[in-house]
Amino acid sequence: MKFVSKCMVALSTTFALMSAAHAATPADSFQLSPRIKAQAAAKAKPTFVISYHDPALSVAVPMRKGVAAAAKELNVNAVFTGPVGGGAEKQVAELENWITKGVDGIAVSSSSTDALAPVINKAIAAGIPVVTFNTDNPASNRLTFVGQDLAYSGVVMGDTLVKHMGQKGKVLVFTVDAAAEWSKDREKGLRQALAKYPGISIVGLVNTTNEPQQIYAAIENAMLAHQDVNGIVSLDCCSFPAIGQYLKRNGLGGKIPVVGSDLLPQTKELIKNKVLTATISQNPQRQGHDAVVVLNQIYTGGKMPDPHTDTGVQVIDTSNVDQHAAE
Repeated sequence: MKFVSKCMVALSTTFALMSAAHAATPADSFQLSPRIKAQAAAKAKPTFVISYHDPALSVAVPMRKGVAAAAKELNVNAVFTGPVGGGAEKQVAELENWITKGVDGIAVSSSSTDALAPVINKAIAAGIPVVTFNTDNPASNRLTFVGQDLAYSGVVMGDTLVKHMGQKGKVLVFTVDAAAEWSKDREKGLRQALAKYPGISIVGLVNTTNEPQQIYAAIENAMLAHQDVNGIVSLDCCSFPAIGQYLKRNGLGGKIPVVGSDLLPQTKELIKNKVLTATISQNPQRQGHDAVVVLNQIYTGGKMPDPHTDTGVQVIDTSNVDQHAAE
């Protein structure tokens, strides 16, 4: 009887795990609206909106190129847009307008999970396919996420910093938007990685904002307040090269390990000159490109995508920087 009881428990556990693995997702029940279905059946050229949370950021340049490339390859209309300077309310208002106009698919990089989830759900309920890219919104009913595992990228940042800094020291962390979901995810991963080393402490999380002069001023103030810092991490594309410029101007280039994100042209040069240590590439051009590809797959064949299209994590440093084009 004990054997039978154990078997029943094992079977129950197995079925529970199988049920969880096959739990219903928004993609399972999603249906294109009659309007979109009719257009697709008639092979009409679709219009997709690719909404990035701040097109003024440098990383948006390769994303826009990826979107344009996919639009040309697939013969679709793809509009790269978003609130210049950022702002969840502005992004929501833009998306509301596109939903009213009746576009055929939307890709969203959310400036805020809470603020964007309702408008994403509204589009899904109207039969307009919505995917997220670059920054996910798992609280919404989006159909899939195209982009990097942001928490894992933070882990890689931490591991890379320790490789160059050692297992003891003080770390400063910079971000252009500490409240953004992408920043919080990377910060979570970074803290997870550094928590393995009792001798390492994060002495500050500095929110620089995304205006160039404010970024530099925030870096300068933080570095003056923490002159004994042993390592620096930038969670974004844009404070990273500014950190390099500060270190270079103050004779600190190459003396403090610095790890950041993306490979902007300035970042590439600063890594080549050994001012910055390493960057974690998220392939933003592919993110823009594949967001359009996934939307077109849904539009043309009703094909539901996998839950996550991972664009990967790659460490770029002096050993391989020349093998990579600036993003």
